[in-house]
Amino acid sequence: MDLNEHIDRFESRLAELEAALGDPSVFGDQKRSQELSREYNRVKSLVDLGRTYRKTAEELQENQALLETEPSDSELGQMAQEEVKRLTASQEAAAQALRAGILPPDPTDSRDTIIEIRAGAGGSESALFAADLYRMFNRYAEQKGWRVEVMDTSPSDLGGFKEVIFTVKGDDVFKRLKYESGVHRVQRVPVTEAQGRVHTSTTTVAVLPEAEEVDIEIKPDDIEVSVCRASGPGGQGVNTTDSAVQIQHKESGLIVRCADGRSQQQNKIKALTVLRSRLLERKIAEENAKYAAQRKAQVGTGERNERIRTYNFPQNRVTDHRIELTLYNLPALMEGDLDSVIDPLMADDIEQRLSEANL
Repeated sequence: MDLNEHIDRFESRLAELEAALGDPSVFGDQKRSQELSREYNRVKSLVDLGRTYRKTAEELQENQALLETEPSDSELGQMAQEEVKRLTASQEAAAQALRAGILPPDPTDSRDTIIEIRAGAGGSESALFAADLYRMFNRYAEQKGWRVEVMDTSPSDLGGFKEVIFTVKGDDVFKRLKYESGVHRVQRVPVTEAQGRVHTSTTTVAVLPEAEEVDIEIKPDDIEVSVCRASGPGGQGVNTTDSAVQIQHKESGLIVRCADGRSQQQNKIKALTVLRSRLLERKIAEENAKYAAQRKAQVGTGERNERIRTYNFPQNRVTDHRIELTLYNLPALMEGDLDSVIDPLMADDIEQRLSEANL
């Protein structure tokens, strides 16, 4: 694939977007201005990548030419060899990102994200692993410079979570975290196991792009709002006012509860945000179902009842079943090293989509 023609196309589109965003009338349409701003940021990033790709190609060519004239065991020859190795890796990374940019962008990729983690099969061990996954995502967010805000929690007696819902805000959050949606299976010896036997438990993770008001309109007549006293396991910081908010969407039957905020208004805003995101996810799923036979919306089918990954603690092994990836870095992964799994998933997704588009 000749990437140079695509780089030229990105540069032309960037000039068009700069002209469009320079027109004050564009900002009279909130949705249109948001779309243009997102596209501008995406295309500008691709243009910068294209310039890096071309500069790297020039430097690589110069070093390869130097290798033809310099003995491989000379100091200059060895330096050229090291540069060729470094530049080749850099060029391939830029090329992969550019190939991804050729594909039509997913409009939800740049969205902030709501993550819902729920204990599944395995009782208290599943709830403990839900807490471990929540910590893993927090560590990953810290590494990326993203912000995490808890929406609602349902603690278990042993310190884990029956359910925890939180938002992650930052650049390209959904683009990377959408691959985490599904069933996560853990194999380890539970803290309650006296015989040292390995148990298998599951925890579900739902990853939703945060919906905006322009995406999903919710009218007051569409919902029923009720308030109650927030409950908790006790101790410091327990909310003792009637501030927990529950919202039921009449048409879909969806129910959202939020109790983390200190006021009814705070919790109502958060609950509406989660509700919009669940409705947006449903809308996207319905649209994807129309052509699901032609291509996948995510790596694998993305269904939540599907086992996507196994965490085997006795063997220090993590296996992602969608691309048959096995790594032996489980402690690092649980400390937030998710890129070691997400990067291969993204690369596989891009290659499949390019193949399906005959690019």
